[in-house]
Amino acid sequence: MTQQCDIGFIGLGVMGKNLVMNLADHGYTIAAFDLDEDKIAGVLKQDEIERGDKAPRIVGCRTLEELLAHSAQPHLIILSVPAGKPVDIVCQNLMKAGLKTDAVVVDTGNTLWTDTVERTAKYAGQFTLFSTAVSGGEVGARFGPALMPSGDAEQWQRLAPVWEAIAAKVDPKTGKPLESFVPGQPVTEGEPCAAYIGPAGAGHYVKMVHNGIEYADMQQICEAYQVMRDVAGMSCDEIGDVFAEWNQGPLNSYLIEISADILKQKDPVTGKPVVDVIQDTAGQKGTGLWTAISSLEVGSPNPSIAQSVFARALSSMKQERVAASQVLKGPQPQAISAEQKAELIDQLHDALYCSKLCVYAQGFHLMKLAGEQQGWDLDFAAIAKIFRAGCIIRAIFLQSITEAFERNGELANLLVDPFFVEQIAERQSNWRKSIANAIINGIPTPVFSASLAYYDTYRNAVVPANLLQAQRDFFGAHTFERVDQPAGEFYHIEWSQPERQQVRVK
Repeated sequence: MTQQCDIGFIGLGVMGKNLVMNLADHGYTIAAFDLDEDKIAGVLKQDEIERGDKAPRIVGCRTLEELLAHSAQPHLIILSVPAGKPVDIVCQNLMKAGLKTDAVVVDTGNTLWTDTVERTAKYAGQFTLFSTAVSGGEVGARFGPALMPSGDAEQWQRLAPVWEAIAAKVDPKTGKPLESFVPGQPVTEGEPCAAYIGPAGAGHYVKMVHNGIEYADMQQICEAYQVMRDVAGMSCDEIGDVFAEWNQGPLNSYLIEISADILKQKDPVTGKPVVDVIQDTAGQKGTGLWTAISSLEVGSPNPSIAQSVFARALSSMKQERVAASQVLKGPQPQAISAEQKAELIDQLHDALYCSKLCVYAQGFHLMKLAGEQQGWDLDFAAIAKIFRAGCIIRAIFLQSITEAFERNGELANLLVDPFFVEQIAERQSNWRKSIANAIINGIPTPVFSASLAYYDTYRNAVVPANLLQAQRDFFGAHTFERVDQPAGEFYHIEWSQPERQQVRVK
């Protein structure tokens, strides 16, 4: 009799293989398939090593027909394949292999959310397509990722036990991750970083915004690094020590932790700090760009995330920057005292905290507006909880964000939460001084600066858009509203006429 596995799994690359091993650790049996038979052999070998003398947990399948035969019905098939056309190819081949209408196929790839919406409708009636965005990289996939599932709400009831089992876990009171990196000894206590996001596309949209936040968070850490390096003249080891110290307080996060580790690492070839031999050109896969584009389409200002995308683009212009450095003049950082260095570090700490808050405020505001436009009833406290562990932006900071949305689920913007109002009030002087110091010394801080501009614009009851609207009316007759008349009444001044009379436009 053919062995019936709990789950069919397609795609055994880095993420797929580790998700399979994670599922196996939690008691699930898996029928596994990949076009590359070496990858099938690799996951079977890994299972053999990790299970010891226990029964095999994974069945290797050479065809999709074999995979379906080894998977219990109604089929639950998980895909870990490249986004785009490969997803459709696999879905179509599954149907040719005998996939039934009661099957659920779960896309865990880095799919653009609009593709998920279209694909869900495309396969309706043939099988149920469900999507789950996965964050956490190779280690997260193996020992506990952050999961953002979306799709048919009834099918979530079937998937929930699986995803909640393998997801990262946190202490529900403190928000601190509960971690084990030992195969066969998974974390079973705590609150899972997995919750139903909403209808088709919602989960991948949230993951897209997560990635946009990730772009900005990485960039602002790099800005702090550059100020310490170029203004304070600090070594990589010294900066690493500062980041390690920051990681013990409110800036505790995965990205600060790994930045401290990276700065301490020596190049195995030259013995120099490894960052000093890495070319200063940053790559990108496009998810930050997706977030920036979506913010423009939705009408939600995300200047910090957009600037982080632009910063990567500028970094890639290496030859142009080298040439420009020979002709464009700017201030040269001056030597500073030990006392000034300590002050600079304190200012940077608060600048990073405040800028980080603005980045999250922009990201959650974008999700809020997009959710309203798409008809998604997003639970922002639940989303913040998902981000607390298993993903790249995991941080103790997210516990405060969770609590903010638990206090007020209709919060217009994180900046107006009472806790964060107090935090910025205490830190904003250092934030401003840090950016001013960078500007005086000719050090670019695009995300720090964009975040401060966002904050100052948001807190201003009156901004100069009155002049801007008058300009639009002058050259394009775009009309304007008056402060002394009801909202929704529009006026135009006949600028080209000598009398320049005002007319009401209906």
